[in-house]
Amino acid sequence: MISIDPKQNNERDNYKLMIGSIIPRPIAFVTTQSADGVLNGAPFSYFNIVSSNPPMISITVQRPKGRMKDTANNINNNHEFVVHIVDDENVAKINETSASLPSDESEIELAKLTAIQSTHVSVPGIKESKIRMECKLVQAIPLGGKVEPSCDLFIGEILQFHIDKEIYKDGRIDPRALNAVSRLAGTDYAMIGDIFSMDRPK
Repeated sequence: MISIDPKQNNERDNYKLMIGSIIPRPIAFVTTQSADGVLNGAPFSYFNIVSSNPPMISITVQRPKGRMKDTANNINNNHEFVVHIVDDENVAKINETSASLPSDESEIELAKLTAIQSTHVSVPGIKESKIRMECKLVQAIPLGGKVEPSCDLFIGEILQFHIDKEIYKDGRIDPRALNAVSRLAGTDYAMIGDIFSMDRPK
């Protein structure tokens, strides 16, 4: 085995080890809205479940060169966002939204995605997603860095699920029909492969 002390690595080295090891990572496509009404959209693979009671999720937004991204600024300002699951049908358009745009330009318009009104939050979602979750901010936690935080962890409570009826049956999601896409390292992605079941010990 190769043993590596992360304190002896620089940030990029640790980043490469983590994104290469912690795979596959689910992708959240997050829409937020600025005070001027610009609808922002960006994908994040630092994304997971926090709790089912109440239903809560987390995303982490990095601060490149100490600068808070539009997504983080917007969530901090209005405490609302919408999370979408990225799948094989929308991943190409979602990838376009990862372009760096000025804060007064919308990635949703750039990628020709279709905004759709939400039920419980003021931030619209996008129509081209089989699952979207309207969220309100529960907690924002700046983390890392030596002088300034290097990222922001956001925990959101899901106020409303929207699920394509074609992937939903008896309260469960059909993983094959959803066909979620996940992130690997670099420019690599993955889709659902073999599925197997194992009984848990009693």
